[in-house]
Amino acid sequence: MTRISVNLVPMLVVAVIALALYWPLMYLANIPAAQRALDTGAALPCKTAVECATQLRSPVLPSPEQLWRGFGNLMFPLYSPNAISINAAVTALETIVGLLLAAIVGFFFAIGIVASRAFERSLLPWIVASQTVPIIAIAPMLVVLLGQYGVQGWIPKAIIAAYIAFFPIAIGVAKGLRSPDPLSLDLMKTYNASHWQTYLKLRFPASVPYLFTAFKVAMAAALIGAIVAEISTISFHGIGKMLAENSRASDVVAMWVIMISSAVLGILLVALVNWVERLATPWRRAKPANKPVVGKPGMPQKRGVG
Repeated sequence: MTRISVNLVPMLVVAVIALALYWPLMYLANIPAAQRALDTGAALPCKTAVECATQLRSPVLPSPEQLWRGFGNLMFPLYSPNAISINAAVTALETIVGLLLAAIVGFFFAIGIVASRAFERSLLPWIVASQTVPIIAIAPMLVVLLGQYGVQGWIPKAIIAAYIAFFPIAIGVAKGLRSPDPLSLDLMKTYNASHWQTYLKLRFPASVPYLFTAFKVAMAAALIGAIVAEISTISFHGIGKMLAENSRASDVVAMWVIMISSAVLGILLVALVNWVERLATPWRRAKPANKPVVGKPGMPQKRGVG
């Protein structure tokens, strides 16, 4: 059994459990709404609340059949401007570009935090404070500001995604750069290594595991930032645009379909980071060498025949 299949088994088990629990939860959530609709005399193609629980136009939890039809309506045709595939690709592009921008800025901030205590004490509180500003409030202002310089389209959304993803990358990389033990740092001083040689030979390699852990957290944050930016600004493509449109249309089933699609997109983007990590750190997945068999003290070692 390959490693990929082994990793998929727990996910499939959780998916089966979620599907088993979905049916009773769906009935519990929809039966009261169906009963209220029947009491008000609404025209429904059913007679009992249990039967109507799977046929509501605006269900609390859509039935699997409604979700299946919703995916079909929003998935095809594939090249339609309203298809999930096109809009998810735009949101993924904004997220990945935002993550790369955040990585560049966060990397230099992390070096400054590790290299200078004054830099850390003067800027780190402001960096933390910047992350407490609601993105839904700052996104329109940032888009208007960038629009004055001709920056339009998906680029402002990518910058907003980078704004959200910057903090975990900066903190994670700074933690990684500080991870080498004092003995290793003293050894570099003994070799008369410069600061840049210490960073290149010791601190940067030691920060790689922390870097990819921060990337995974930042990827999820960047995706949320891109979707919120699409909702908060004028957008012609993206998952956020689809959420805003279907929210105004009160299409509950479509909103559930879009939310599930965004969750799947987040899983795929984090899986992309995992794949890059496996390529960049082959030594972490190398199997340890077999240890030689050592006999008990006082016992003669067995020799192979021939």
